[in-house]
Amino acid sequence: MYIALVVESGYAIKQIFFTPKDRMKKYQYMIATLLVAMAGAFQAAAQVTETPYSRVGYGVLNDNATGIQRHMGGVGYAMQGGRAVNSMNPASYAVIDSLTFIWDVGLEANQVWSKEGTTKGKAFSGGLDYLNGVFRVAKNVGASFGFIPVSSVNYRFNNELDGGNESREGEGAISELYLGGAWSPVKGLSVGANFSYLFGTLEHTTAVRGVATTIYYRMMEVRDWNVHIGAQYALDLDRKNRVVLGATYSPKKSLHGNTIGTYYDATSDLKLDTAYNSSLKGKYEQPNTFGVGVSYSHGSKFFAEVDFTYQDWAKAKYTPMPGFESANTKFDNRWKVGAGLQYIPDERGNYLKRINYRLGAFYNHDYINVLGNNVRDYGLTLGFGFPALGSKTLVNLGLEWKHRVSSPVCLVKEDFLGVTFSVTFNEMWFWKNKLR
Repeated sequence: MYIALVVESGYAIKQIFFTPKDRMKKYQYMIATLLVAMAGAFQAAAQVTETPYSRVGYGVLNDNATGIQRHMGGVGYAMQGGRAVNSMNPASYAVIDSLTFIWDVGLEANQVWSKEGTTKGKAFSGGLDYLNGVFRVAKNVGASFGFIPVSSVNYRFNNELDGGNESREGEGAISELYLGGAWSPVKGLSVGANFSYLFGTLEHTTAVRGVATTIYYRMMEVRDWNVHIGAQYALDLDRKNRVVLGATYSPKKSLHGNTIGTYYDATSDLKLDTAYNSSLKGKYEQPNTFGVGVSYSHGSKFFAEVDFTYQDWAKAKYTPMPGFESANTKFDNRWKVGAGLQYIPDERGNYLKRINYRLGAFYNHDYINVLGNNVRDYGLTLGFGFPALGSKTLVNLGLEWKHRVSSPVCLVKEDFLGVTFSVTFNEMWFWKNKLR
């Protein structure tokens, strides 16, 4: 029914070493170098899963989960540890080993099977998912940076009309470049924030073919800032057992950028009119976003977490483009529940016992509303973390099954089978050798 085309490209990042004398100066150089490299790689190879539901609003949303977190149902608000990047809750940056620099690269591939009535289709997509890193700045202070996807649009489908047909397609993504920091003022408590730049373009094209062919094109370009704050409190029950409470918040705000609607007479290749040209400010908004989670860990052997996310999309402004979007376009409040666990038999045992085994599940009541029908999805996740020999680096491989459907009227059913691959590099970049 529709086909996804994804272009992939490689990237290269040069490793940088530090000395205590000019550490802060080289922090800045390191961040600038990595961000430039990541920007090119992310824009060229970012993956966009194909689904006709992405035609609505800002497309399909992303929750900033890394490969490790996706293996556990997408949890992370109460996740701590010095061996992974957790941009879901910036407060986690304060809990990072002073000798290491951690960065995480994730890739994803998806096969989608769809069904609408008796019509069936399938599509494949894949590419780069995210890039980020975390390091310690000073005692009880950590920092992180990276590129993460915010939302994506990718669809292609056709409708038969009297005396002709109509084809619709869309593509694009909104991404986020962030720089974050965290501080632990007292034992157990940490607070943090991500400050980010939102950027991206969403494009939609409708071609109506009959006696003549008219093409309708609308575009939304986002150029804006954002903030994401978080807090965590860790309570040690005894020497091995720990409970962590986590909470995050992103404020409601008007988006900045512009949107344009144009239609053409494709038969004569003549531009007829730019029917709509407007700033996003005051007409398009992102909602308040709340996240809470609780986790329990028994040493490094066992970890479990449950998360809840809520976004009041029903109160966020979204002004449909006259003549290009349905005047009935509306959003529902979004909420999501995720749960996951990780088990490591023996961190100091043989190789099989040092593998990280992960399992998770989630249910998502989405913000997308199509003709009065809410879109929902739920799924199961499974993953493994394979330790690299001779280092703390982890190679992560996971599977995700997801089912998406609308309710109360079933429009399009979708089943996703995704493969996630990520590498969490844990390098001793700040280790200072001593000569004897």
